[in-house]
Amino acid sequence: MHTTSWSHTAWQTALPVYEAILQLPFVRELADGTLSRERFNRYIGQDSLYINQYCKILAHIASRLADFADTEAFLSFAADGVAVEKALHSLYIGQRPTEMSPACLFYTSLLHAQATENVAIEAAAILPCFWIYLEVGLHIVKTQADPASNPYSDWIATYSDPAFAQSTRRAIEICDRLAANTDPGTRQRMTEIFLQCARQEWLFWHSAYTDLRLPV
Repeated sequence: MHTTSWSHTAWQTALPVYEAILQLPFVRELADGTLSRERFNRYIGQDSLYINQYCKILAHIASRLADFADTEAFLSFAADGVAVEKALHSLYIGQRPTEMSPACLFYTSLLHAQATENVAIEAAAILPCFWIYLEVGLHIVKTQADPASNPYSDWIATYSDPAFAQSTRRAIEICDRLAANTDPGTRQRMTEIFLQCARQEWLFWHSAYTDLRLPV
């Protein structure tokens, strides 16, 4: 009997969010190279703060996984992947911010809040950051008119790179295995947190574009 994978269910659940992300002015202008440097640097600055927390969460998940190969994979995600992203950030930003935007704080707090949940749920929470970035990167590569003249070509190349795709597939595979070895209630919670974090991806880009701040 064919069984639908957890990741397929999770992606289908979050598909309307992904489609909304593709329509964001930030993503559309990034793809055609017209995004202002101010907006892009605001995004990169907040992303650098996000990544500092994200790598700690990846390492925490690694420490909780029972399979050594999975632990090794998550430690690799935390080390190699984050190093690549930080190198990319250095191309675009000088003075880094010290205070998180409301969107960045909301997203990282949501991820940290999964630390005491089943490790399958914590792993599902980090997956949209892999998967949505890959899909956005691949979408831009397929649809952009003149990649050579795009000032954000390095960013686009990073998130459409085969090595990043391989890491994303590995993360999906681990989550699917964790889902298959847990109970239906935990799988449902995995899907719910995947959807919540996909929405945070939308908010993160929207926040950078609009300079969304607390009014007080």
